[in-house]
Amino acid sequence: MAEAANAPAGTDGTAPAPAPDAQDGPEAQDGPEATGRPLPEGVRRRVVGIASDALGGIAPGELPASLRPYAKFTPARRAKYAGTALAAALESDPAFRVRIAERLRLGQPDLVQALEAGTVPAAADPMDVAAAAYLVRPSGWARLVEEAGEEAERVDAEGAAAEAARLAGKLQEELAEARAAARGELERHRAEVEGVRREAESLRKKVRSLEADTRRAQAESRRLLGELEAARATAAAERSAAEGEARRLRHRVAELEATVESGRRTAREGRSVEDMRLRLLLDTVLQSAQGLQRELALPVTALRPADLVEAVEPASASPHDVARRGLAEDDPALLDQLLALPQVHLVVDGYNVTKTGYPQLPLEQQRMRLLGGLAMLAQRTQAEVTCVFDGQDLDVPVIMAPPRGVRVRFSRTGETADELIRRLVRAEPQGRPVVVVSADREVADGVRKAGARPVASVLLLNRLARS
Repeated sequence: MAEAANAPAGTDGTAPAPAPDAQDGPEAQDGPEATGRPLPEGVRRRVVGIASDALGGIAPGELPASLRPYAKFTPARRAKYAGTALAAALESDPAFRVRIAERLRLGQPDLVQALEAGTVPAAADPMDVAAAAYLVRPSGWARLVEEAGEEAERVDAEGAAAEAARLAGKLQEELAEARAAARGELERHRAEVEGVRREAESLRKKVRSLEADTRRAQAESRRLLGELEAARATAAAERSAAEGEARRLRHRVAELEATVESGRRTAREGRSVEDMRLRLLLDTVLQSAQGLQRELALPVTALRPADLVEAVEPASASPHDVARRGLAEDDPALLDQLLALPQVHLVVDGYNVTKTGYPQLPLEQQRMRLLGGLAMLAQRTQAEVTCVFDGQDLDVPVIMAPPRGVRVRFSRTGETADELIRRLVRAEPQGRPVVVVSADREVADGVRKAGARPVASVLLLNRLARS
């Protein structure tokens, strides 16, 4: 005791740690590998956890180079990502290990003092004791680490054995329950199978009875179907005969009604057509007479007494001399003179005119352009205008609103526009002026024989162009 009291003090005023004796020297200097075994995994995790907690209180400049990248990590992240680096630094860098031990001394002073005194607290966790011994390195620390590893292995083995025994007991209980449930299920299935067997037997008897009833019903159904088919055939024959007779009677009635209606219509049309033709002819004669009166400059009033006195009248050339009125066949003025005739009817071969004047346009645009010009011509001359188009050139029916003052007609299927024009000319009364515009020689000859005046298509085109 006196020697201990007279020993020189340390640099910090505290008594220096006792020097290791010859027996503890190798354990104090060497790592756990000196014992022939590596550091147990549980002890290693506890040491790494202590070091990762203490690492944040050490200045980065005092840390080993391998640990500086983890200095700003949280303790949990350092323990997770820097565990290997921490274990290696603690084993290879005594100065770093001493700093961690000092931190541990501040955190657990009682445990560290007990270890340095050579005693192990009875209530301490073996893992905490082994980790503290590894960091502080007191006398016999390697033995404490080894004993802690063995204790951990023993505890793990005992826990594993207890868990295995518990699982085995639980499995045995579950097996017994499963066997009991299987026996109950088997008995239930046997009872169900027996019930099903009895039900199936009963159903087989019912099926045999139903099959017999079905065969009898099918035989009766076949007999009834045969009778029904015979009745249907008889009814169909009678209905066919009745329908045929009804069709014949309806056809006969329709023929008689058509004959009566045709007779009535013929009588009405004959009267109306004749009246119309007569009225139109009278209007034409009257307007022709009025035009002739104006043409010959006849006096409107009755003859006067002075008109009977003989005298020499001065000779003067008539302004309406026929020679002076001679015009070329393509002069638009000729068409104006013809349209000035009383009750004149202008019939136009539509596509003949459009294909002469503007064949490059589509048919629809050709029709619209011609009808627009004819509408203005009819408005100016007050003449009756009919434009005829060939219906055979159309793929679908034409839906259009004819312009005011122009009658638009399409030839029927199987009929050309030339035939429709000739029918229109023949429908007019003899004596009414009819002008047909077409460049077709056959059309011109045909309408001329019917009493109409044919003109070339270019004459109408020139007249429309002048408008």
